[in-house]
Amino acid sequence: MNSQDHILVVDDDSEIRSLLGEYLQKNGYRVTVVADGREMWAALDGGARVDIVVLDLMLPGEDGLTLCRNLRARSELPVIMLTARGEETDRIVGLEMGADDYLAKPFNPRELLARIKSVLRRARSLPENLQPESARSLRFAGWTLDLAARNLLSPDGVLVALSGTEYKLLRIFLAHPNRVLNRDQLIDLMLSRDASPFDRSIDVQVSRLRHRLGENPKEPVIIKTVRGEGYVLAAAVEAEP
Repeated sequence: MNSQDHILVVDDDSEIRSLLGEYLQKNGYRVTVVADGREMWAALDGGARVDIVVLDLMLPGEDGLTLCRNLRARSELPVIMLTARGEETDRIVGLEMGADDYLAKPFNPRELLARIKSVLRRARSLPENLQPESARSLRFAGWTLDLAARNLLSPDGVLVALSGTEYKLLRIFLAHPNRVLNRDQLIDLMLSRDASPFDRSIDVQVSRLRHRLGENPKEPVIIKTVRGEGYVLAAAVEAEP
């Protein structure tokens, strides 16, 4: 853990804000606590570096899912979602919106601390020169991924819809062009280890993404299988401001 890591806690419950602020500070983190989305954006735009956001799902005004989706459209900042509702569907929707992990209330602060450490470790697992560039879109093999709108445009100009998981997986491949990624690396970069709805097979997610890209499943040319190792995006990637 880096003692300079800065955690932004967004929760409308003052007791939870106070509890987490005190507990995380005692464990060596810098902590900012806010009550809603408006204060969250003010904190993020205030100039201070934030390393991870702990975001409540049920908030006044914009809810956590909306805030997570909008944050993910403009940033790769890690997000852990909190909610009083522990239903599996809520958790899946949160992950689909781009959250890195999900924790249901009530929870033990020590479990949240462990998840923060895990998410930060995964977020920093990419070498610096492979971090996604600051750009509005990425071009590869004739395709264009609009990072702001999260849209994929085919070489023929057809708009292709992507699920949250497909978008995140494609972003990972585009951040690592011509580099082999094994299954464990892909799972670690996409989701937390206990994310059982998706952990069952990264191969299924790759297959779905290939289908979106119009790949021949027997002879894919963009996302290739490297036998015994994993997958590789076999294309040059150009960032457009």
